[in-house]
Amino acid sequence: MRKFISAFGFSNTIGFIGLGNMGIGMAHNLAKTRVVYAYDASPAWQSKIESSNIKPVSQVADVAANADTIITMLPNDKIVKSVAQEIFKKQNKTLIDSSTISPYAAYDLAKMAKDTKNIYTDAPVSGGVGGAKLGTLTFMVGAEQELYDKVSPILKEMGKNIFHCGKIGGGQIAKMCNNMALAIQMISVAEALALGKNMGMDPAMLSSIMSVSSSRCWSVDTYNPAPGVMPNVPSSKDYDGGFMVELMLKDLGIAIEASKKSGTDTQLGQHAQQIYNKLNEHYGKKDFAIVYKELTKSK
Repeated sequence: MRKFISAFGFSNTIGFIGLGNMGIGMAHNLAKTRVVYAYDASPAWQSKIESSNIKPVSQVADVAANADTIITMLPNDKIVKSVAQEIFKKQNKTLIDSSTISPYAAYDLAKMAKDTKNIYTDAPVSGGVGGAKLGTLTFMVGAEQELYDKVSPILKEMGKNIFHCGKIGGGQIAKMCNNMALAIQMISVAEALALGKNMGMDPAMLSSIMSVSSSRCWSVDTYNPAPGVMPNVPSSKDYDGGFMVELMLKDLGIAIEASKKSGTDTQLGQHAQQIYNKLNEHYGKKDFAIVYKELTKSK
């Protein structure tokens, strides 16, 4: 097995930390060509291993001991920083963070990496659990050109669209804006479908019309929020196994904080935050499309 080549070169051994709904699919795609040393704080993910190339380890330090290039897919800024501190106890590590965190946290992580003689790039993703499983994710990468050129072949093993978003933090800025738009979009689609249903229109019929009309979007034709319209999305699985409400709320918090710091008016984003904050009281672990379920109950 080839070992680490240089600070910018990569072997066919890689580390992966964060094996949730997204991470497990990403790790399996990497395991088609690489040995993946993987860790998650919850051992439940190990029951989902389908490749002998995925090697579970018991702690972050074990990942860093076995791999010089490590991908993280974690819930929030605090956890990413904690994991990075453990990784950066060693030198010459390359951390590719695919979590969705604040751009300001990405700036801090880049400084942390530089101070400890390591390398960091932000590379958040879009495409959902289905995209993670199929290897069709979109990656938004914040890195200098040389580092982008080196990490993009790895990302192509997990994704179809790889965008260079400029310097460190650029990937997180793009992801933040995308997810704020997605939250607003999902609410608008759910509202329209709920209105139609409450007036006697079949959600599947209305979705078919919308998917070839001016309201067509991802929330209509790929991730429909109405149960039974699409068989393999969370809405048809009691809103389980998707992008959780609590994570969407976290992402909206990132966007609203950034909008205040940048002086940007985000009224719809703030309203979406209020809606998901209320949903989070009862449905935090459910997929964010569950907003449809609540709207169909509206009086």
